[in-house]
Amino acid sequence: MFTTLTGLAALSFSIGGYFMKLSAGLTRLRPTVIMVVFLSIGTVLQTVAMRGEQMAITYIAVLGFEAISALALSIILLHESGSLAKFAGVAFVLAGIALLRTGKF
Repeated sequence: MFTTLTGLAALSFSIGGYFMKLSAGLTRLRPTVIMVVFLSIGTVLQTVAMRGEQMAITYIAVLGFEAISALALSIILLHESGSLAKFAGVAFVLAGIALLRTGKF
């Protein structure tokens, strides 16, 4: 359940980040409202995931999954570039999450 909740929280934060970009610095109402909704959903999901877990582990897992999903969304939706360095960074993030969660999967 922890991995599902942290993954969904991260995805919500990344979608919120996408709409953050579309909001043009909070100058466009619809993307701004959607951004707030997704960031709020992410906060709720992370809060539930944190129940019975260490705060540091939960934060790092969400931030790691968020980095991965944000990179994917930026490449797919915003047509930003992907590079070997970015993908290597994602691999290191995944390895770090796995190390933190060793024995808990």
